Amino acid sequence: MAFEEVNSKMVRATVRPGQRLFSQRGAMLAYQGDVSFTPNLTGGRGGVVSMIGRRVANEDTPLMTVEGSGTVFFGHGGHHVQVINLSGDTLYVEADRLLAFEGTLEQGTVFLGSQGGVMGMVRGQVSGQGLFTTSLKGHGSVAVMAHGGVFEVPVTPHRTVHVDPQAYVAHHGDLRNRLSTALGWRDMVGRGSGEAFQLELSGNGTVYVQASEEKL
Repeated sequence: MAFEEVNSKMVRATVRPGQRLFSQRGAMLAYQGDVSFTPNLTGGRGGVVSMIGRRVANEDTPLMTVEGSGTVFFGHGGHHVQVINLSGDTLYVEADRLLAFEGTLEQGTVFLGSQGGVMGMVRGQVSGQGLFTTSLKGHGSVAVMAHGGVFEVPVTPHRTVHVDPQAYVAHHGDLRNRLSTALGWRDMVGRGSGEAFQLELSGNGTVYVQASEEKL
């Protein structure tokens, strides 16, 4: 895998000729070797569809294409960084928590509330978070960011997990997500945290949760 955790806030990536990585703009901390960094509006293997999705989600900042031969150190804002390895499955990650990923992965844009009906729209309007999340599919590794560290919560057919949408980082596996409210419509106004909204995940997989509700 391309990424190796150096410490809780930095990862090391090996860049090889003929291969490429993609990173969030401003994520490069240092590098060794003959490595180039180029803005890429198409967002990896997702092509123009991914680009459109990112623009709809108000993410106009391009990803950086990283190529060449050498070693790159990634981190951003002193946030906790965790590496997730994929073996043919799909990872769904909150777009602003995506630090870097291998170019072998196919990127797409998914409406997180697509299985939760109108509550997806409510979540975006009241909680202030985006309606979209990024999907990464295939074989490769991904580096994600979070506040205060990341913990993995297993989801099983007999154990549904509820997550505060602002603490959600990513999930993978055969999971169904549903956005719901624990309060009445009048009580929801001005409340964007888990007291008002819950992201319910059911099925079989893993959800990654940050140890803080603070936005990145």
